[in-house]
Amino acid sequence: MFLGAYFTTGRIIFMIFFIISFIFLMIYSYRKDIKNHERYYKGAVKKVIVYGGLIIAVFVAIRILWGQ
Repeated sequence: MFLGAYFTTGRIIFMIFFIISFIFLMIYSYRKDIKNHERYYKGAVKKVIVYGGLIIAVFVAIRILWGQ
């Protein structure tokens, strides 16, 4: 087994437990704060899309201009 060469059984069990716990706590925290998200972050998705697209466009333009 590939993971067996790098991780012991205890470490693998810990990673699985940690990932499941982390995801559960993130979902719990998000659901607890959903009213605040609707109030304070209205329209944030549009900003993320615009700024993310701008960053990608600048990166692509730099790559094209320098030809790498």
